[in-house]
Amino acid sequence: MIELRELESDDRQWLVRYLNNEQLVRYLASRIPQPYSFEDADWWVEVGSKESAFVRAISFHGAFCGVIGVYTKEAEYAHAAELGYWVAQEYWNQGIASKAVTAFTELVFSTTDIQRIYALVSAPNLASIQVLQKAGYSLEGILKQAVYKQGQFYDEHLFAKIRSEQSKK
Repeated sequence: MIELRELESDDRQWLVRYLNNEQLVRYLASRIPQPYSFEDADWWVEVGSKESAFVRAISFHGAFCGVIGVYTKEAEYAHAAELGYWVAQEYWNQGIASKAVTAFTELVFSTTDIQRIYALVSAPNLASIQVLQKAGYSLEGILKQAVYKQGQFYDEHLFAKIRSEQSKK
């Protein structure tokens, strides 16, 4: 069973463990420090996850296994938010991410005034592309050579879901 809950102080040990896995972080934003320390986890739980963000821990049968959040924008983009998520490698291929994205999207649309949720996914990250498709996100376009990471340029796939589309499930 998947639960989306507030981040807790006890999650810090798992953040450090999971976010020091090269396979997990290879497609995540480079702003996530590497190596990932307890100080980084403290900052994330206490400050970062609350700044212009709506974030939840993902737990599976009571065990912390990932994080999902939307990061809000300002001014004319104030009703749009960028989705980010990850699930620890030992929990991959169990449908957890798809279920978490689906449930989290419903939560965001039902509890905030956000109208549009979008996600940018590097082309080689096929698993995340499938997660978004399963969660009902639409591919809006491909941004050619938009990301430079690990010495390579990658296309980014832009997926989005609009509040009005949510009710059409």
